[in-house]
Amino acid sequence: MPSIAGGRTSPMSIVGADVSSPQKRRLRSNSDLSNDLVFSTPSKPCSPLKTKSPRRCVDDSPNRRRTNGNGTVDGDNLTKTRKSPKKKLLDSFLDKPIWNPTDSEQLSAVKGALHVSTAPSMTVCREDEQKRIVEFCKQCLEQDKAGSLYVCGCPGTGKSLSMENVKGFLAVWAKETGSQPPEILAINCTSLSSTSEIFNKILVKSQPHKKLNSRSTPLRQLQQMYSQKQQSPGTKMMLVIADELDYLITKDRVVLHDLFMLTTLPFSKIILIGIANAIDLADRFLPKLQSLNCKPMVLSFRAYSMDQIIMILKQRLMALPYTVFQPQALELCARKVAASSGDMRKALGICRGAIERLEIELRESTCTSNLTSMVRVDHMAIALSKAYKSPIVDTIQSLPQHQQIVLCSAVKLFRKGKKDTTIGELNKFYIDVCKSTLIPPLGIMEVSCMCRVLGDQGILKLGQSRDDKLKRVTLQVDEADVIFALQGIRFFATVFTLTTFSVQSRLVKIRRISAVADYSVEVETLK
Repeated sequence: MPSIAGGRTSPMSIVGADVSSPQKRRLRSNSDLSNDLVFSTPSKPCSPLKTKSPRRCVDDSPNRRRTNGNGTVDGDNLTKTRKSPKKKLLDSFLDKPIWNPTDSEQLSAVKGALHVSTAPSMTVCREDEQKRIVEFCKQCLEQDKAGSLYVCGCPGTGKSLSMENVKGFLAVWAKETGSQPPEILAINCTSLSSTSEIFNKILVKSQPHKKLNSRSTPLRQLQQMYSQKQQSPGTKMMLVIADELDYLITKDRVVLHDLFMLTTLPFSKIILIGIANAIDLADRFLPKLQSLNCKPMVLSFRAYSMDQIIMILKQRLMALPYTVFQPQALELCARKVAASSGDMRKALGICRGAIERLEIELRESTCTSNLTSMVRVDHMAIALSKAYKSPIVDTIQSLPQHQQIVLCSAVKLFRKGKKDTTIGELNKFYIDVCKSTLIPPLGIMEVSCMCRVLGDQGILKLGQSRDDKLKRVTLQVDEADVIFALQGIRFFATVFTLTTFSVQSRLVKIRRISAVADYSVEVETLK
């Protein structure tokens, strides 16, 4: 079975491969090869008896300009320092005029460029993975031999988009070399009515002009066809691209097993490339293939980094003749998405949400002269908060005020390190919060009813007890979600601030007492 040629390299290493470090420049000789360096080399080499560090050698500074014999700067040898990706992004944006979001044509063009269904003019940051897939396919075609490859990675990492480019690369390669291009069958497994339908599609593609035999199953016919040397000499190789391969997983896993076994038959013409999100699908669902030494090769697509997300967004916006986003806004989006999932589709959706936020601001504002038409950081922050907001946040924000106070009291109580409490103890904290904000509290029976309602919504968990005051209460949602949902309300922001202030006041008071009484106090045990 052919193997994937070439090692894995970082996409960013290809961009900066021609830039040599100061250490490498100092070790090179002053031959004609020195003219090929990006930065200028020293006019006088350092003495071999006194070896200096590249950082301490003034003439070896990468930012130092080469001078001629008169001490003036040689215009032909001026060098430019390498700019960071953020600086390049800022310069490219400043070169273009700012867009007009009130123009419907510009707005439609920007949203179209950032839509997930819009294929970019070129795919960046996935050159190495595409090259390895193309080399695998070329090796199979040149040897006229079947093979299987499993492509895996998190959602939104460019797997399906890269396969579209691979098909184009193979067509160009076949035309340049005069080779016979393969028949390509692209299948999205989510569109199949049944898992076994994939064999019928492969059979129809391999024998388009032959009538199918209804007495035998499509799988059986494929097995017979690729087990005997009865094919015509001009039969083409077939590239089968099965996207969302995990939809073929059945209880007995027989469909996946039979699909990959087609590539192991003696006269098979199938090059199978399966695409799915699960990294260990071949190990978990195809153990029989591994025992038969027929396990497919695996190629992983890693999640996008912050710099890669910025580069992809910049590449999509490069075709527009105007500037839409502030560079800081794009950096904020890329940093958040890279830290959470690295999903490029998520980043595109967030950018479109930031544009919609700018539209709302322009519609609601009566004076637009003081507003910039670029998408700012605050627009991106609102879009990020909506994209990553937990569904429970909307539920908490829609609760009545006293139920929110009960929830706020539970958060304050569980900050003390408790995992659960009773309704009676929770009622005491609820009364304290109401008194601190001058709101009349409700009775214990109403508090018990509110806890039961919150339990029905999955926010609290209630235990069993004959006495309502003794029922155990546990917080079922994250404390951060409660604070995030209520922080926009001034009432609850004051409550959380008072809680923090009271804890700090207690710490200061105890430190003073310990200094006067000359004994130590374990402040860390206080909550």
